[in-house]
Amino acid sequence: MNTPADLQPGRLIESDAPEIVAFARQATGTADNDIGRAVNLYRAVRDQIAYDPYDKLTRPESCSARRALARGRGFCIPKAALLVAGARALGIPGRIGFADVRNHLASARLIEANNGDIFRWHSYAELFLDGQWVKATPAFDLKLCRHAGIEPLDFDGRHDSMFHAYDQRQRRHMEYVLDRGQFSDVPFELILATWQACSPGVLDEAYLSGARSFVEEVERPAD
Repeated sequence: MNTPADLQPGRLIESDAPEIVAFARQATGTADNDIGRAVNLYRAVRDQIAYDPYDKLTRPESCSARRALARGRGFCIPKAALLVAGARALGIPGRIGFADVRNHLASARLIEANNGDIFRWHSYAELFLDGQWVKATPAFDLKLCRHAGIEPLDFDGRHDSMFHAYDQRQRRHMEYVLDRGQFSDVPFELILATWQACSPGVLDEAYLSGARSFVEEVERPAD
């Protein structure tokens, strides 16, 4: 079931922002039903907003859908928030989900700052389509996937689209270890408290100031 909150704007899922409304409408193209609109919106968020984990994560706006659209980049939380916001702007109920994941292919610098390869509060979107909730993960853009040898995730509006367990060379990629549930808005204070306790390195200004393009940091698989 969905609730009224699944269609309303939130603090960080700003579905009433004019630029998000315009982005969502443009992304849908000629699609004439909710599933087609959701699929086109998913691909626009996935590929037009580059994956970038480097931001001042102590600030709520680091998780803002509106800011991710303005910057043209963001990590999994603002990208999922943008997908949910765009869906709500189109009249499609949406909510944001979270899980802890073990990422076997993260960059060495990111793993060090994160204090290990378990990334807490990894985010995805859930959209209510054709009478059911389906998961969609728009985090990794096509350019990054090609560089890292990861099969890009697609979304058909009918089945869950989650990270593959293996990459194109059958190396371990992503493993889900804890489901944190779904929310009508980004629970920023809960997320920040977990990062402060478990991964303080990602909040350090020195970590942010030394960042390069994430594509440049990710290991390219050998031929």
